[in-house]
Amino acid sequence: MSKTFVIIKPDAVAAGLVGDILGRYERAGLRIEALQLRQIDGSFADHHYVEHIEKDFYPPLRKFMISGPLVAAILSGDQAIEKVREINGATDPAQADPGTIRADHATSVRENCVHGSDSEKTAEREIALWFPELTG
Repeated sequence: MSKTFVIIKPDAVAAGLVGDILGRYERAGLRIEALQLRQIDGSFADHHYVEHIEKDFYPPLRKFMISGPLVAAILSGDQAIEKVREINGATDPAQADPGTIRADHATSVRENCVHGSDSEKTAEREIALWFPELTG
């Protein structure tokens, strides 16, 4: 049993896709351990995307991520990280497999509906940042 961190991004929340996205994870056998609707500020976005702050693509990503409410979640299950990444699809929706969240709903590489941790180490860092009350 492993845990991963997911963000349902502002574009997906605004489009009313939260139920569909969470349902896809649950139908894949993942369990929702924590769930929170929130809006983040620039400083929080900087902490989440610390490795990208100096990159050219970051300022518009930051603006997008603070543009509206999002849903943060912790999911658990067998191979949770791998399952979420498979369900999400490729970062570029044009490259995402049919039936994935991004192939079905995303409009661009930036506005691609979801984020999922890419490794166990990243999941631990992101869970601690977003849900500090659940980490010890």
